Amino acid sequence: MLSRLFAPTVKVSAHCDLPCGVYDPAQARIEAESVKAIQEKYQANDDPHYRARATTIKEERAELAKHHVSVLWSDYFKPPHFEKYPDLHQLVNETLKALSAAKGSTDPATGQKALDYIAQIDKIFWETKKG
Repeated sequence: MLSRLFAPTVKVSAHCDLPCGVYDPAQARIEAESVKAIQEKYQANDDPHYRARATTIKEERAELAKHHVSVLWSDYFKPPHFEKYPDLHQLVNETLKALSAAKGSTDPATGQKALDYIAQIDKIFWETKKG
C-alpha cells in the first residue's frame, strides 16, 4: 500500500537533463575563438613571460571548449539525432581532436580548424532545434 501511495501518478520524459535552452554550441565557439585569438597574439609577441601566460590561458580555453562539445554530445544529442545525422559521432570526435591539437599548438590554423568543426556542430544543433 505504501508503494502505491508514493508511486508517481504522472509519467514524464525529457529530451535532456534540463530544459534545452541551457545547451548552445556558442559556448564552445567562444572558447575556441579565444584559443585562436591567443595563438595569433602569441605569434605577434616575443616576450617569454607573455608567451608563457598566453600558453596557459590558451590551454584552459581549449579545455573549456572540449568540455562544452562533450556536454552537447553526451547530454543534448540523443539517438534520433544520431540516426538523422549518422556522421555526428565522428564529427564530435574530430572536433575534440582538433581542440586537443589547438591546445598543444601556437599555430592559429589549428584554432581555425577547431572553429570550422564547431561550426558544423552548430549547424546540426540548430537544425535539431527546429524539429
